[in-house]
Amino acid sequence: MKRSNVWLGACGIVIRGEEALVVKKAYGGLKGQWSFPAGFVEPGETVDAAAVREVQEETGVQAVVRQLAAVRSGVIRETISDNMVVFWMDYLSGEPRPQEGEIETAAFLPIEQLIQDPLSSTYLKIILPQYREREQGLIGRDYPIDPVFQYTAYKVFSKS
Repeated sequence: MKRSNVWLGACGIVIRGEEALVVKKAYGGLKGQWSFPAGFVEPGETVDAAAVREVQEETGVQAVVRQLAAVRSGVIRETISDNMVVFWMDYLSGEPRPQEGEIETAAFLPIEQLIQDPLSSTYLKIILPQYREREQGLIGRDYPIDPVFQYTAYKVFSKS
């Protein structure tokens, strides 16, 4: 699918005990660095559903969204608006296995080790230290559909 110059991605930070699920991408700017499972939001999908899908596709791990962790927004080469919605997620099941052609490595690693690792991505080092306060994030709730805009899914993330 051709992408416009406004990108919307979704990212899942899956916590299991004192470990976080991380991947090393097989290509691109994050190749060889620890980062979180992430990818573009697809047509017809909410951003939280995209995070769940990306975690499962890239690692085989099943997880559920807990709360909104962060929104990363930047501009690439003064032309591309690159936006990522990042979610704290709870581990449900499965052991990490890398998605063929996309991911070199997928693993649960100790959070403190990842924060110190020189191979960890910048945004991992910014967001992951906040994992103990993840209960303070914004919670997503489904709301009745507003017929004016013909939504098929409608969710708002806010404080309880």
